[in-house]
This record gives sequence, C-alpha cells and structure tokens, in this order.
Amino acid sequence: MAIAPEKPARAAGRKAIRLSVTPSDLLSETPDLVNVWTAQVITLLPQAFPGILGESLIGRALQEGLWQLQTYNLRDFGDGRHLNVDDTPAGGGAGMVIRPDVMARAIGVARARISPRAPIIYLSPRGRRMDQALMRDLAAGDGVTLVCGRFEGLDQRAIDAFGMIEVSLGDFVMTGGEIAAQALIDSTVRLIPRVLGNQASIENESFSDGLLEHDQYTKPATWQGRDIPEVLLSGHHAKIEAWRREQAERLTKERRADLWRAWCAAHNRDPNEDQELSDA
Repeated sequence: MAIAPEKPARAAGRKAIRLSVTPSDLLSETPDLVNVWTAQVITLLPQAFPGILGESLIGRALQEGLWQLQTYNLRDFGDGRHLNVDDTPAGGGAGMVIRPDVMARAIGVARARISPRAPIIYLSPRGRRMDQALMRDLAAGDGVTLVCGRFEGLDQRAIDAFGMIEVSLGDFVMTGGEIAAQALIDSTVRLIPRVLGNQASIENESFSDGLLEHDQYTKPATWQGRDIPEVLLSGHHAKIEAWRREQAERLTKERRADLWRAWCAAHNRDPNEDQELSDA
C-alpha cells in the first residue's frame, strides 16, 4: 500500500493573504493590520473584490501586508426578511434609491475599523473627476472608505450626514461604482512606498509634474523600418532628459489643453507660445 508523502511544514512568519474564489471570506478572516493603508469598500458585489487588485504588483503588495482591503456587503445591513437595501424614489420616477438608514449601518461598522481621518468617498458620475492629485492625497493618508453606488444612487441625506466626497471615474455612467473603486485603489496603492519597488518610475510618469509622459522605446533599435530616436541611444543624459521634457510638453499641449494651461500657469509660461519642440 502506497504511503502518501508528508506535506512540508509551513514557513514561519506573517500569515499570508491568499486569493480565492470567495474573496469576501478571505478578507473577513484576515486580522486588521496596524499602521497599514486601508481600503474599505461598501458594495452589493463583494465577490468582485479583490478582482484585478489581487494581481501583479498590487496583489503582491496586498499579500505582503503593505496595504489591506476590507469589503462590506451592503446586503448584510438590509431591512426585513429579504434584507432590502433600496426603495422607490421620493417624488416618483424610475429605478430604486439606496436607503440612508441601511447605508448608515454599514458605514458605522466599517468606520470602527479605520482611522477617523480617512475620507468617505462615494463613487458617483456627478462627482469630481479622479486625478493624480487626489491619488497622492489619499496615498499620504491612512486609507479610505469607498461607497459603491447602484441603481439610481444613494439617498442624499446619507451623503450629507457622513460628509462624503463624490468622485467620478469620468464623464460617463456605469451600472455601479465597483470598477471605479478598483481604479481608485489601484492608482492610490501604487504610490505607497515599496509597492512598485522603483520610486523613480513614479516620479517620471504622466501627471507627476502636471504633464503627460514622454514616448517610450525599447529593443530592437529598428522595427518595421521605424527607428528609436537617435538621442535616446546617445548616452548623453542631459540631452535625453531635455528631449523627454520637450516630448512631454508637446504631447500635453496637443492632447490635453486643460493640463497644458494649468502647467503653464504654474511655471509662468504662455500656453499659446509657439515653442519649437524637437521630434528628433
């Protein structure tokens, strides 16, 4: 009779956060980490998390305890036998509105596990658009509580009572706030020290200085008759840096007039100046 080999002993150390097909169970079993940036998500779809946040560098940082994720199923705080979370709009109209009392119960439980300084953000198409400045502010704090909208949205009284900040992924409407929440978390967590490993990659990317990022190239030097710009192969660091700055300015001016005007105002530049920018 064959004897099954013994399983290797587990390594000692921090308990790993493992991804599974039931992430809400995983997260509920994970003890709170002290002094770690925390993302809380109140949602009707807790199974959507960690989702893409459990992959690549962000997922590895989650496993290593550089940040932590807490999800709260809004349905658990619902009313009655069927755990209702919504009702018809006051004054009539289509769709359903999330009740303020239900949301208040969920927020009460969530906020007991996070710093009171962490903002509460409601993902809404009518909010301020996400930008790099917002992500930097969030990354410098203790964490954030994210409220994912559904249906026709959340009762305004809950938004007012908790001082929620309304934030939008862009000028379009989605079926819920879950994708926007994941985008916000990803964009913020990558700014936390040690998550990406190379801080220089953050310093030189789009929006880091108010400009879009310059073009990027890698091997081979020639591909389908297209060459890497000669200056990038010169080894002359000052010229390379000047070329990249020119490219960043040109791309921003061509593609994002709003960013270009803001950058020029901050640097005492005329946004309408006809500056010669090199393409070489």
